[in-house]
Amino acid sequence: MVEIKTEPAVDAMRLTGRVVADALAAVRAAAAPGVRLLELDEVARAVLREASATSPFLGYRPSFAPTPFPAVICASVNDAIVHGIPDGYRLRDGDLVSIDCGAVVDGWAGDAAISFTVGTPRPEDERLLDTTQRALAAGIAAAVPGARIGDVSHAIGSIGRAAGYGISRDFGGHGIGRQMHEDPSVPNDGRPGRGFLLRPGLVIAIEPMFLAGGTDAYVTDDDGWTLRTADGSRAAHFEHTIAVTEDGPRVLTMP
Repeated sequence: MVEIKTEPAVDAMRLTGRVVADALAAVRAAAAPGVRLLELDEVARAVLREASATSPFLGYRPSFAPTPFPAVICASVNDAIVHGIPDGYRLRDGDLVSIDCGAVVDGWAGDAAISFTVGTPRPEDERLLDTTQRALAAGIAAAVPGARIGDVSHAIGSIGRAAGYGISRDFGGHGIGRQMHEDPSVPNDGRPGRGFLLRPGLVIAIEPMFLAGGTDAYVTDDDGWTLRTADGSRAAHFEHTIAVTEDGPRVLTMP
């Protein structure tokens, strides 16, 4: 069931979104060669703790997962697309890192993700990052009253496909509110004019994930969580929680 939020609820979710943005900014600032992924998780935990927020990631166990998620961020490096579990890996110069983070404040959830290069970027990674960010912006711009989910999906997918990137069809955006994952599903590729009708008060997380090798195939690590490109190419992931309003899309996870 799709829940349409009231204006006060959207305002409350904006407060949660700022906590998510702060956590991502702190993690990005701490990421450097030699830093362990577990240390980045501790940075995010500190931000949530300071804001009296809890994590919707920690202990989360969807149907596909063999174990509850053990961290407050997903840290996916290089060929990892999403759901990477922070561990003792030390970041290296040139790594492409995707960080996904959520928060819950006063019962309302927020969810966002960023990708970036540690140290010296590769030109092909810069292109991947720029394209994925552009796709996120296009998806957000399409989220207006009277449009449909397919319009958002098409806006994202057309940019990724034109750039020659792969797109996982099994994972994408979602509704969000009292729960981190709610209806409707927001695929990263689709046909315009199809799907759920967008109206004011709908809050969704839009999150393009592009695979540099050009194929859509992925594999799952033995941990049951981490998704990797099947061809070993790199991946990027950006995400914002947004509200559909009469005045256009409102991004709730900006600083």
